[in-house]
Amino acid sequence: MNKHLQQVRDFHRKFGINQPDDGESGHLSNMDIVMRQALLLDCGSETFRAIASGDLTKILAGLVDLSFNALAAIASRGDDVIAVSANWRQDGSVLSVMRVLSEKINQCTSGETVHYSGLYAICAHLSQRFVNADFDEAFQIVHQHLMSGRGDTERLDLSPALFE
Repeated sequence: MNKHLQQVRDFHRKFGINQPDDGESGHLSNMDIVMRQALLLDCGSETFRAIASGDLTKILAGLVDLSFNALAAIASRGDDVIAVSANWRQDGSVLSVMRVLSEKINQCTSGETVHYSGLYAICAHLSQRFVNADFDEAFQIVHQHLMSGRGDTERLDLSPALFE
């Protein structure tokens, strides 16, 4: 099983968020899909603003937030991450990043695990190739912060995950 998905499941257990038990399958209602899409759109908007400002730390935070929410949807379904390819053609334009993220977020309106997996995969890929960061380390920092329960009371610093 995907290590990041397990961490999201641990987060759900700690904070009482409903999800099927290990090995069981669940279902997302239409309203669950709508609420998850709203979260993804909010995270996407923050990520796009970070891209516009050129702040690599905030871009990385946005990509990790998007991936965390995509994994939360997968955990709520009781599924595992599906291995999908993450294709992004680096053409020197930030518009290509916006397009691929917008497309992946939009595909999640299906509520299907394959589309949430695709969003997770492209966020990991862009963290490494566009931001030049250690996605796993950034995810660990965010996970530890969320599990601490401090929320927004403490500023989250993802700069250790950025490569020089």
